[in-house]
Amino acid sequence: MSDSTMVRTRFAPSPTGFMHIGNLRTGLYSYLYARKHNGTFVLRIEDTDRERFVEGATEMIYSTLAKAKIDYDEGPEKDGGYGPYIQSERKELYKKYAEELVAMGKAYYCFCDKERLESLKDENGVRTYDKHCRYLSKEEIDAKLKSGAPYVIRFKVPDNVVSSYTDLVFGEISVATEDLEDIILLKSDGMPTYNFANVVDDHSMNITHILRGVEYLSTTPLYNLIYDAFGWQRPTYIHLSPIMKDAQRKLSKRYGDANFEDFVKRGFLPEAIVNYIALLGWCPKDNTEKMTMEEMIEKFDIDGISKSPSIFDETKMRWLNGEYFKEMPFEQYYEMAKPYIAKAELKGNYDTKEIAFLMQTRTEILDDIPEKIAFLDNFGDYDLEWYNHKKMKVDLEVAKKCIEAWLQEIPNTAWDEESIKASMGIAAEKAELKAGQVMFTVRLAMTGTQITPGGAVEMAIILGKEESVRRLNVSLEMINKAL
Repeated sequence: MSDSTMVRTRFAPSPTGFMHIGNLRTGLYSYLYARKHNGTFVLRIEDTDRERFVEGATEMIYSTLAKAKIDYDEGPEKDGGYGPYIQSERKELYKKYAEELVAMGKAYYCFCDKERLESLKDENGVRTYDKHCRYLSKEEIDAKLKSGAPYVIRFKVPDNVVSSYTDLVFGEISVATEDLEDIILLKSDGMPTYNFANVVDDHSMNITHILRGVEYLSTTPLYNLIYDAFGWQRPTYIHLSPIMKDAQRKLSKRYGDANFEDFVKRGFLPEAIVNYIALLGWCPKDNTEKMTMEEMIEKFDIDGISKSPSIFDETKMRWLNGEYFKEMPFEQYYEMAKPYIAKAELKGNYDTKEIAFLMQTRTEILDDIPEKIAFLDNFGDYDLEWYNHKKMKVDLEVAKKCIEAWLQEIPNTAWDEESIKASMGIAAEKAELKAGQVMFTVRLAMTGTQITPGGAVEMAIILGKEESVRRLNVSLEMINKAL
């Protein structure tokens, strides 16, 4: 690593499927840290695990970062002089460094076959390598290499050493080498293991600060031993506590937990998702919740990162998403909402723009729109018990009076917000009722549902005068039959 003080962070996802929330948060924090310190943010694709490789997943990484507006300075197709940025294209580099360690006496060829390795399992099924090939003579090694025997290259963990480092979140971390195994650096197919590749790549790409999941907290001392074996400068580490689904289980794509693309398809805004993810494990000093990317960059501070796991709360993310919709220019919201309004397949001649106007401040996610406006077409029998409201002092008798009173005023009412509201007030006054009782009752009578995306006045405008009258009469007939 050079003496330059320029911050260089990296995000190194594996193309094994859709990007899950925890992985995206790692990328976001790495990006925020680099931008905060006027540094460089590098994207590296770690595709050495060919068994888990998913076709199209690399393109999904690019797509997700683009939607999240996490723009990388270096990476595939953006060579900053440290490429290639795809691990499978760096195979010869890993081989060179692994053999360099062998030549230095700090790694060795291991010829143990699968059967021998399986025999090393203890009573709990845990296998720990016994360093058998570490002690082969030069003659034995040469003979096996000459015969073409398959091999891996293992790191020679130093004896009787305590490997320590200071993590910027968790503080001092120490591991005694007697607890560490001689790990494989290069597999028999010539591909590196994750452990070796990430050390070689982080060094050769001049990465200064590594942000990653807390699961690597205890293995980092081993990575540091590899840095030390080469005489390389160690990077600075920032480990991140997990995001939990609940108090017992981590959020994980292996369990089918929702990923970034799932949320986007359901009508979450990418900027709201990113905003919420930023708050999962980090809190700005001023406790701001809704932030633009620029504001997050300005406020981001390692001191705000928590050691405790965070719970993913979709309800909170829905609320935050709704706040974005409320502040959005109407035309922008309208264009987003149109396809979801169309999904409701309304048969009536409704004004799509009026529906969108009504829904904007009542939308948490776009996917909710079809269900929330389904009442426009689906009007029929409903539970008359819904009219019984103790607080409003409404029952079926009162409901009947409310509907009859307003029906008498409707013929002389212009169909605009101000006129409709005034006519409901007049109806209440004439029937010696409260305006709130009339509005509660006629909203239910016009929609046949307890939850609507607006009050009585808005529902009347959306439905139109003729349809409102029709529905009021249907509801009145239902009530008369029940009394």
